[in-house]
Amino acid sequence: MFKNKLKSILEKGEGISVEFKKATDTLPSNLFETISAFLNREGGEILLGIDDDRNIIGVSENLTESFCKQIANTSNNPQLLFPSFLIHACEVEYHNKKLIYIYVPISSQIHKFKGKIYDRSADGDFVLSSDDQIKQAYIRKSAQYSENTIYPFLVQTDFAAGIVDRVRKIIRINRPDHPWNELNDMEFFKTSGLYRKDLSTGKEGFTMSALLLFGRDEVIQSAIPHYKIDALVRKVNLDRYDDRDNIRCNLVEAYDRLMAFVAKHLPDKFFLQNDQRISLRDKIFREIIANILIHREYTNAFPSTFIIYNNRIETKNANKPHVHRLLKPGNFEPHPKNPHIAQIFTQMGRSEELGTGIKNVFKFSKKYSGSDNIIFKEEDIFNTIVPLLPSADETVRKPYNDITDRVTDRVTDRVTDRVTDNQRKILNLIKVKSNITTAELSELIGISQRKIKENISKLKTGQILRRIGSPKGGHWEIISE
Repeated sequence: MFKNKLKSILEKGEGISVEFKKATDTLPSNLFETISAFLNREGGEILLGIDDDRNIIGVSENLTESFCKQIANTSNNPQLLFPSFLIHACEVEYHNKKLIYIYVPISSQIHKFKGKIYDRSADGDFVLSSDDQIKQAYIRKSAQYSENTIYPFLVQTDFAAGIVDRVRKIIRINRPDHPWNELNDMEFFKTSGLYRKDLSTGKEGFTMSALLLFGRDEVIQSAIPHYKIDALVRKVNLDRYDDRDNIRCNLVEAYDRLMAFVAKHLPDKFFLQNDQRISLRDKIFREIIANILIHREYTNAFPSTFIIYNNRIETKNANKPHVHRLLKPGNFEPHPKNPHIAQIFTQMGRSEELGTGIKNVFKFSKKYSGSDNIIFKEEDIFNTIVPLLPSADETVRKPYNDITDRVTDRVTDRVTDRVTDNQRKILNLIKVKSNITTAELSELIGISQRKIKENISKLKTGQILRRIGSPKGGHWEIISE
């Protein structure tokens, strides 16, 4: 797949968002002029090891790793790139040559490299030298990114207790070699763009992105009173809801609550990838949920919604559209609406780059539900629809009465006199899904997991039910039929 991407970049050639540079034995001296220009304009992609005529020269194989580290270190050094913006480079192979691929996202701030501001045009990089050019660049960024709004009276005591330490610990575990791990908290805030100084006004302080990521509930509501995320289940009661979580906490905790809501109401299908079991449910919905949180326009009062229906999940959130169309893998350029929020989630391992995340949803949805008829519609309201087919959902999550209509009487023909009503319900549900969990049985039948386990124990003692395989990977088998 990545070879096709490289082929596409080479065919497109250099332009406002693509740059080729030779880098056989040393990094190009003007590399960070281009990186800075991409950050300041629309983002872009750089291939090292290609000359201006698209000839594949390659990079010395023994230097690729050190080049990638050098790029990361320079991008994270505020003495060179200010404000710093961590850039990741990766080694790739194309036509038996080693290349270095660099993806540069669009930034919500204006960056200087060695004290100069660079911009990008179709002809290349150029320095902004006049006061008017620099002023217009800042105005353009301010109009694009509300996450940069500075709250001069927002202080660290307004953050939820322990939230910053928790986020930094997750980043440390996910990326042990991350340059942020060596910084103190204030250096971390400044380097990640969560604390900034507006060079056009002199205003300084924590930004809206810091408030949304770390703030206490009441502090967020004070500054952004319309902020909320409504998570609903509408399977039986379509006019109101079967279950609801009204979320008004910070984005880090909101992610956890939305993932817990998904785990509560959607099953997880068994799936192996490279002989490793992975959670299709988590693969799909971590991206859906991250997209809701990362790409919302938070100055818009339209509430974010996450609704689980019988046959689909539908999400809506306010948006500043970059394009107006359906998004499909390969037909759009990644364009984060809140780059600093996105960067924190990415470093925590909770999201991919926008393009990769959407590709994963399409890839795993087919395996999860049997359908990849997915809608990502970018307009003023961003709408996402992910199908849920019976193979993934209805066999377990339908109301109990619907299930019993589909189950034959063979289970109860020989055991009616020996089992209680709850035990009969357990057997009927096992007949529908042999690897059903005690948590699912508890929710569907309406009794505690302890009672479920007691009833299962009695069924096993009565030689009506037995367990085949391990507690996690096995399944139930009904003996008396």
